[in-house]
Amino acid sequence: MKKLRHLLYLILLIALDQLTKYYAVTQLKKESVTIIPKVFKLLYHENTGAVWGILSNQTGLLVVFSSIIMLAMIFFYFKIPADKHYNYLRIVLVFITAGAIGNLIDRIFRKYVVDFLYFELINFPIFNVADCYVTVASVVLIILFIFYYKDEDFEFLGKSKKKSA
Repeated sequence: MKKLRHLLYLILLIALDQLTKYYAVTQLKKESVTIIPKVFKLLYHENTGAVWGILSNQTGLLVVFSSIIMLAMIFFYFKIPADKHYNYLRIVLVFITAGAIGNLIDRIFRKYVVDFLYFELINFPIFNVADCYVTVASVVLIILFIFYYKDEDFEFLGKSKKKSA
């Protein structure tokens, strides 16, 4: 039942990402929208690369790489034991997978990723909702690995980080 609920969350997260990108394509191409002057604005950008424009115009390579990451996340999700202890891990994987799928959809159908969130104050690279999913979930994942989960929690993968005696 939890997996079905997580599938619903995954679909909703992807839909939210795609709806925000639809808004960007239909409304922000013409004119950007300032939310907080000199700090944050919605600014349309077509990103043909990966994070911060790395690998620009390498759509095929990025589609393959994104697909591999997405499939790895899905595989790992289904390997996780049904134990309540792994709920945080499952949720984090849902967010990372939603972000990967959201940007993969763009790469396949548009040949670029729609970005539109821009922190003008620090001139941060323009990004989108899917990027937020991946970034925030990755930070939470690191925190979980450091402070919450132990080596033995991952014995279900077939090996532990600890060396056998």
